[in-house]
Amino acid sequence: MTHLIETLRPSRPKRPFFLRRGPMENIATTLIAIGFLMLFQPFLLVLYTYSLVTLLAGTAMFIIVSKFPE
Repeated sequence: MTHLIETLRPSRPKRPFFLRRGPMENIATTLIAIGFLMLFQPFLLVLYTYSLVTLLAGTAMFIIVSKFPE
């Protein structure tokens, strides 16, 4: 009968949203995609001007966030 008894492991507290790898990688990928679209749109010069900054921010964010634990 003892094999039917389950021991409860203490659950670890969940990490805050900004410290989780999965959601932050998705945000960084979306930021890269937005920067890419800003770069290739022909309508607004302001979007084209900030496209490289957006791409670089998304890339740096992805590199940093990919080091977070699962």
